[in-house]
Amino acid sequence: MAEVETSELLKRVRTIEIKTRGLTRQVFAGEYHSAFKGRGVTFSEVREYLYGDDIRNIDWNVTARYNHPYVKIYEEERELTVVLLIDVSGSRNFGSLSQLKKNVITEISAVLSFSAILNNDKIGVIFFSDKVEKYIPPKKGRKHILHIIRELIEFKPESNKSDLTEALKFLSNVIKKRCTAFILSDFMVPDFENSLKVARKKHDVVALNIYDKRETEMPDIGLVKFLDPETSKVRWVDTSLASVRKDYADNWRGRMDVLQNLFVKNSIDYTSINTSEDYVRPLLGLFKRR
Repeated sequence: MAEVETSELLKRVRTIEIKTRGLTRQVFAGEYHSAFKGRGVTFSEVREYLYGDDIRNIDWNVTARYNHPYVKIYEEERELTVVLLIDVSGSRNFGSLSQLKKNVITEISAVLSFSAILNNDKIGVIFFSDKVEKYIPPKKGRKHILHIIRELIEFKPESNKSDLTEALKFLSNVIKKRCTAFILSDFMVPDFENSLKVARKKHDVVALNIYDKRETEMPDIGLVKFLDPETSKVRWVDTSLASVRKDYADNWRGRMDVLQNLFVKNSIDYTSINTSEDYVRPLLGLFKRR
């Protein structure tokens, strides 16, 4: 039985690798490279001054030594550290049409991971619920990416609740140098603005809001039992009432407005991705806007 489960897991990992690696090479690699640059430029060497060189780059010590102008040559410090903050709370298991939020998060995480290693960047992961559930330190290489994908598929959190604050604090404390941090979540979490501000000062934070269509509107299907996957509370709702459906939709729009204002206020790049739609377009749109 264990061998069958392992075989199925490996098949799922391989399927995700084939799909997302192909997308990365054909679609995302160039946009990723342009959108997420290195930490700056570093000194490489000196050479003799040529007509048209920026005089601000003249190395005056070398020039004085050889009595001839020399300039400093710099190159981009391309290597980045990328960290994925993955929401593994109970609400990720919701999905009403084609995919669960969990599956979309897994594929997007794989795309970002393969994009990172194609650009020689390190990639790490923080799995969080209302606490940090697991930390995979940043590394390079295909073997490391496949390990991340396996964890994304089979990881089982200890808690079903969600709180982004602890994950952002952990990011700020553990990753010492500036990194690019992607938050993949439905952001059904308590207030996290203070911890976001702290993380934003040190790191380049990007928010990917993963949601399902049924979270935006309630269908008219009569009396329905709703289960909150994070608290296990059950509630009966009469969806045939227009006022109930309107309140539901208004609550969603209000929550999204608050979230958008929070990200804009704190200069956080973000996009929203519907589980029933192709994630390629919103993700590319995010890359192009940077």
